Amino acid sequence: MFGVDMPKRTATAQIINLDVLDKVAMWGKCVRIQRVKQRILADDFCRRIFVSRPTLRRLEQGDPGVSATTYLAALNVLGLLNVAAPDIDPALYQGNQAIRARLPTGFDDDF
Repeated sequence: MFGVDMPKRTATAQIINLDVLDKVAMWGKCVRIQRVKQRILADDFCRRIFVSRPTLRRLEQGDPGVSATTYLAALNVLGLLNVAAPDIDPALYQGNQAIRARLPTGFDDDF
């Protein structure tokens, strides 16, 4: 069927690690509480992070379908980005990116 828009596929909570779900839920609660404490109206906040009201609602509920970029943008606007997502040690991401992971010689994964 051509011309029919299919809904966007998002990861379901059943296949996402529980630690990740907990972190996203914590970020969502933090965004909600800090937005209200800082007296930022939802419409104003949506404009600042370039999302719709329904997306903000989902973000504040900790929905894992909301992009990580959106969560981080919200935390940044609230001045909490470096608290919620501190910088990673450069040793973890610097180096030769052209190398590949290889299986050890003689590796046999047959049963």
